[in-house]
Amino acid sequence: MDIVSDTNILLAVIFNEPEKDNIVQLTSGNDAIAPEILPYEVGNALSAMIKRKQITHKEALQAQKAINSIPIRLMSVDIAQALQLAIDFNIYAYDAYFLQCAMNHSCPLLTLDKGMKKVAKQLNIKILE
Repeated sequence: MDIVSDTNILLAVIFNEPEKDNIVQLTSGNDAIAPEILPYEVGNALSAMIKRKQITHKEALQAQKAINSIPIRLMSVDIAQALQLAIDFNIYAYDAYFLQCAMNHSCPLLTLDKGMKKVAKQLNIKILE
């Protein structure tokens, strides 16, 4: 089964967050997919973590390399449709890309973002928890 994996899922696994074991269990035997913006969003998240002094430059580069080793199929999304979702639900377009990806491929969504989960439920997207 394909699962749409949000950026925060990858970061939680790489940085050994408390949710890691559950994430590994939920994704075991499944294929991860994500919108093609994923690498850019990972880079943005890592640079934000550096700015907040949560990680060092070296840790960011190691995390980026580790995330690149995770097999994730990057999918294109219709930006206009995702933007409409963002407008309709008052969310960031970046979140809408992941929701659009899940809708387009009829896949469940795996995210730690409570706001995204709420919108996913309204869109009848299955959420893995």
